[in-house]
Amino acid sequence: MKTVTVYTDGACSGNPGPGGWGAILVYNGHRLELSGGEDNTTNNRMELTAVIAALNRLKQPCIVELYSDSRYVVDAMEKGWAISWKRRGWIKSDKQPALNPDLWEQLLELAQIHTLHCHWVKGHADNPNNNRCDQLAVEQWKRRKE
Repeated sequence: MKTVTVYTDGACSGNPGPGGWGAILVYNGHRLELSGGEDNTTNNRMELTAVIAALNRLKQPCIVELYSDSRYVVDAMEKGWAISWKRRGWIKSDKQPALNPDLWEQLLELAQIHTLHCHWVKGHADNPNNNRCDQLAVEQWKRRKE
């Protein structure tokens, strides 16, 4: 399988409010930037949407090295929380409803196609690809805020 490196970020003004997401896919010296947004959303929805959009661009099953500054995404995938939420009917261990089940459902389906390795990176730090994703995400929410 091909190994693709993916960087993602989401941003929101207001939370909920206008939001944006950015993703960068890197494979074999090629780079693809993606971005988008929504008028009324949350930061976590944008974080998830960035990952989903990136994975949806892959034309075949791949090993994906995902880098995100979202603990919400990274921990839920790496620690198996999202799978547990789904198994319990989208209820968390504290008996509260899991948020964003529609997006988690999509991400879990994509994670069955691809071999996903999630890595947390510190946001707004020294990772140029994460910083570029943040820039793409912010551009998208600013466009919607005007």
